[in-house]
Amino acid sequence: MKIIEINNLSRYYGSQSDKVYALKNITLAIDRGDFVAIIGQSGSGKSTLLNILGCLDLPSSGSYKINDVEIANTSADKRAELRCKTFGFIFQRYNLLSDLSALENVVLPSIYYGLDAKTREEKSQKLLSDLNMGDRALHKPNELSGGQQQRVSIARALMNGGDIILADEPTGALDSKSGEKVMEIIKDLHKSGRTVILVTHDQKIASHANRIIEIKDGNIVSDTRNAANIYAHDKAKPSEIKNSFNYFARQFAESFKSSVKAVTAHKMRSFLTMLSIIIGITSVVCVIALGEGSKENIMDRIKSIGTNTVYIFPGAGFGDKDASKIKTLKPSDADILSRLSYVDNVSPIVTHEGLIIYKNKTAQASLQGVSAEFLELNGQKLESGRRFNVSEVKSAAALAIVDANTKKTLFGKRDPIGEIIIFNRQPLKIIGVMSKEDEFGPPTSNLEIYIPYVTAMYKVIGSQDIAGITVKISDAINSHLAEENLIKVLTAVHGKKDFFTLNSDSVQKIMEDMMNSLTLLISSIAFISLVVGGVGVMNIMLVSVTERTREIGVRMAIGAKRKNILLQFLSEAVLLSLIGGFIGVMLSLALALVFNSLTADFKMILSTNAILAALFFSSATGILFGYAPARNAANLNPIDALARD
Repeated sequence: MKIIEINNLSRYYGSQSDKVYALKNITLAIDRGDFVAIIGQSGSGKSTLLNILGCLDLPSSGSYKINDVEIANTSADKRAELRCKTFGFIFQRYNLLSDLSALENVVLPSIYYGLDAKTREEKSQKLLSDLNMGDRALHKPNELSGGQQQRVSIARALMNGGDIILADEPTGALDSKSGEKVMEIIKDLHKSGRTVILVTHDQKIASHANRIIEIKDGNIVSDTRNAANIYAHDKAKPSEIKNSFNYFARQFAESFKSSVKAVTAHKMRSFLTMLSIIIGITSVVCVIALGEGSKENIMDRIKSIGTNTVYIFPGAGFGDKDASKIKTLKPSDADILSRLSYVDNVSPIVTHEGLIIYKNKTAQASLQGVSAEFLELNGQKLESGRRFNVSEVKSAAALAIVDANTKKTLFGKRDPIGEIIIFNRQPLKIIGVMSKEDEFGPPTSNLEIYIPYVTAMYKVIGSQDIAGITVKISDAINSHLAEENLIKVLTAVHGKKDFFTLNSDSVQKIMEDMMNSLTLLISSIAFISLVVGGVGVMNIMLVSVTERTREIGVRMAIGAKRKNILLQFLSEAVLLSLIGGFIGVMLSLALALVFNSLTADFKMILSTNAILAALFFSSATGILFGYAPARNAANLNPIDALARD
């Protein structure tokens, strides 16, 4: 029964006008269970014919059928499936993968077949034991002799059944004794019912075959049958994998294992590849953490002022050059607003600049005249001392609360409570010191003094004009609706709208938007380093594909489909990126711990979302920039890849 049929097959290279023929109009048929030797000198075309028979190469013209299936009409993956399930290759140079053990090399074809781990390990162990290699199963190729490596190659060829054994100069790299042992094994394979096609230039080796075909200059010059020993019988085949999900899961798992081996085999190169990813992820995570920390710090300070707070100032708005000329806000306005049902607290604000004197020390300071409720209304606390009360405000008591800068400038480390200071010739008794932690805004060297607003108007400034009004709206009331009503009330009182308002909730929203925009901007800049890292991954993977071209050819020869190669190299790129991302996240955590231990102003806040996003982007970087090299690897021609040194 014919298993292989070839009619007028030719293989040539070069352009149509300048063809160089390796094979010319070859016609032959091979029976199932036969043992055929193809002989010829170097350059005769025998290896080219073997490559076409093994679906590693395609003919330029003519017909080639296996089991009545025309190979020219099949896809690359279909030919890979034939190499996986039908052919078993025995190479002259063994073509074992150097980073895998003998057992792992033998197992490899069954991985692409889809066998489960237990079945393939048991079968590979048995094959190695049958070839007297059981005790060398865990040794790598460089720890084996040439004959031992060839026996591993034979075991690999039999892993998926190997109906057709293709042996390319199987004894060419062996000494005579090892060569004889290999030929005995090949003859036993023939007797077990396999079709054997052997390529050699040695007439003595060819004499073991039933049929000898001689090729010269791409033509068959003789076809002689020495014996009619054909052993064609059915052999047990590995069970087909029916569940596509299980098949894919096994392929993915094996690709991942191969990726780990490839990454660990070249540690320095892998680290340099990951370095740019590490820097990129660290930058992105730290920038987001700093942004979140800054935002929380600012939001906490804004919230300390209190929500549902409305500020009223004279003029048309911030930047109004005529605002200083408008003197329409009066304490009576504050009294009117305080009587509204939805208002909790009201504080007039009087401001003034002047000299502050304590003994022989003088400094420029800002004075704020406020109500008894002002500090509480703004969520500010005292470091020491007390606030002034309502009666002290109404009686224009000469009392003052100073900030931390004033305390430091005038008193150093001494307690200023009870001391007398002079502001614009008005003596003031200090009854409290503001807590520095509760001062709103960025750190400043300004000196600030808080006194009752009545004291400020009648004893310091001599005017009833006020600089603004702070209104605390009840928590149950919508601050924006209350703000609109406040505007209507004051407009009615003044007869016109000569003031503007500022809602603390609006300020908070504006600040949140600003911080989010700033974080996004800086993160986008840091993201550029991820792109640079991705380019690095792509370059290294392209180099890796070039370096491992022969390995790719071997994998394809033993049954790897394009998607297997694509998945393997893509998983390597993703693994490098994920490891880089993980290291980047760990480095970010370490930097955050150091940063938070060194500063008390604000903390770096590492959010789970930021970390997950960083890992997502690192893996996406691996997929995006690893795809092109992986696709290049998957699209390699098997025969060209095998020919690469």
